[in-house]
Amino acid sequence: MLACADFLVRGAVGLARIAGIPPLLIGLTVVAFGTSAPEFVTALAASLNGVPAMATGNIVGSNIANILLVLGVAAVMRPIVCTREIIGRDGVALLVSAAIFTGLAMMGDFTRPGALLLLAALGCYLALTYRLERQARRSASLHTLEAEEITGLPEGPWAAMAMLAAGLFGIAFGAQLLVDGASQIARALGIPDATIGLTLLAIGTSLPELATVIVASWRNHGDVALGNVLGSNIFNVLAIAGGVSMISPIAVTPEIARFDVWVMFACSLLLLPLMLSGRQISRREGALLLILYAGYLGSQVVMVKAPIA
Repeated sequence: MLACADFLVRGAVGLARIAGIPPLLIGLTVVAFGTSAPEFVTALAASLNGVPAMATGNIVGSNIANILLVLGVAAVMRPIVCTREIIGRDGVALLVSAAIFTGLAMMGDFTRPGALLLLAALGCYLALTYRLERQARRSASLHTLEAEEITGLPEGPWAAMAMLAAGLFGIAFGAQLLVDGASQIARALGIPDATIGLTLLAIGTSLPELATVIVASWRNHGDVALGNVLGSNIFNVLAIAGGVSMISPIAVTPEIARFDVWVMFACSLLLLPLMLSGRQISRREGALLLILYAGYLGSQVVMVKAPIA
């Protein structure tokens, strides 16, 4: 699925460049949607296949994994510099989107009214970000760099469409296999669908973000790594939860509502002081994030053995 996501992004970016779309807009939309495509297709497949709790678990678990696992790995590799623009815009937007998602989860399952609110919030975020980045050259370089660093793009429109179609088909096929396999594991071991979504599916669908962040950190582009994770998490709770629940309602189990959603919100809240402390996420703080993720996975094991009453 990782290779298919790469095909999807390259094909979509190739088409966008052929169409003359500015790199800034490509980075804000095409690249962001592309790296979140595995989560979207997997969540949709889970919802349509009758395991909607797995869909919610995938969204929540992916956001937790992105912050604790992906950013933890990136920071341990190289401290991540946090610019004022990222903290003031994307950091706040992440916290607001997590708060909206948490509030809707406390009200019950995600249905179309909630989906409309999430998609409206996404539209506001994209419009505001595009406007601010056009006005701030330094800030604009972040999303522009995300788009311009993608190599191996198709040269013609037909090649780009073929690559895009191959990526979409591969992701859909891989997501179906992933959901079917996860469902079989859950039934065989007696593990709740939500737990599988929070752990196995979440880590699997976070691989594109992990790969992108590792490459960005290796090239000393920590701002791109941080921006990718923040943007992915915002898209997860607004675009994926909103888009999937517009097509098919996704369930929120009592366990997720009582514990995991709040862990996701706490992780989003934790990022702000980490980013503000010295304007960077240090190696020590990255190690702390990895330890917290190990603790979260341990809590899932404990709750499977002794479910929350």
